[in-house]
Amino acid sequence: MNVDYFSLPLREPLTTARGDITDRSGFLVTVDEPAPGIGEATPLSGWTESLNECETALRDADLADLDALPPAARHGVSLALLDAQSRADGVPLYRHLGATDRVDSVPVNATVGDADTDTTVDAVETAVADGCPAVKLKVGARSVAEDIDRVATVRGAVPDVELRLDANGAWNESEAERAIEGLAEYDVAYVEQPLAASDLEGHADLRGRGVGIALDEGLYEHGLDAVFTAGAADVLVLKPMAMGGPDVTLETAVLARGAGIEPVVTTTIDGAFARAAAVHVAAAIPGVRACGLATGDRLAADFVDDPVPVRRGRIEVPQKEGNTPHASPPDYA
Repeated sequence: MNVDYFSLPLREPLTTARGDITDRSGFLVTVDEPAPGIGEATPLSGWTESLNECETALRDADLADLDALPPAARHGVSLALLDAQSRADGVPLYRHLGATDRVDSVPVNATVGDADTDTTVDAVETAVADGCPAVKLKVGARSVAEDIDRVATVRGAVPDVELRLDANGAWNESEAERAIEGLAEYDVAYVEQPLAASDLEGHADLRGRGVGIALDEGLYEHGLDAVFTAGAADVLVLKPMAMGGPDVTLETAVLARGAGIEPVVTTTIDGAFARAAAVHVAAAIPGVRACGLATGDRLAADFVDDPVPVRRGRIEVPQKEGNTPHASPPDYA
């Protein structure tokens, strides 16, 4: 197994609670048996181990004990092995993961950041005109009343699109209750992480009020069993890089469906190999909802031409063997 460092610049800095991200750095993992396979380990602070921890884990990795690896490192190794195995079997990755039927494409949502109402409406209308079946709005940076008014205006402009909101844990319990009560009349599919990740009980209390509750950070902080026990979610946002690989992500999606919780697959703004793998995971979930996979345009450079571009609100699933066609990628150190 070979491990090589890379760094991919973003088109624009990504602002997070932990500061601005200007590039996505990580490691390409390559194997030769049973066929050439490439994996991508792209850690993201707050979601996975650090870059240094990822490198150390990869250098010391035991391929017979993948579950001992932290999430981004495990993603890189498991994807390399899954790519190699599906190439050897002559099937696309999603079929190797267990899908029995051909899946040509998966739906994706557009993400609209926090902005004034007019700018938000323009962005949503553009996304809908481009064919996106769902749009996710960032909320929580302004007052609850202002966010409700903003959503109401968006809903009036686009009456048929699925609206999702992401509060990134910005509300306290009182604010979240007011928000859910006010948003229910605008046919909001779900609010992602309305409360802090630590508050599973609070999320459980918000369910059943006319707006679905989705967990993102809360899932990674507490784990699936705790989420099930608390009854804290209607939707789970599954990031393969943070879950520890395509295989673990699909297993989690199946378990969630069995518990009546819908899975939505998203990326952590990854390079082409991890992005394509996330598309294969989504394709392996029957009737998957629109997923957060339309992130390739955030990168200023990538390993290869985008293997999973967005067209009319959907991404075509690669049908050749393995994860996605690849040659030896260039040096992005």
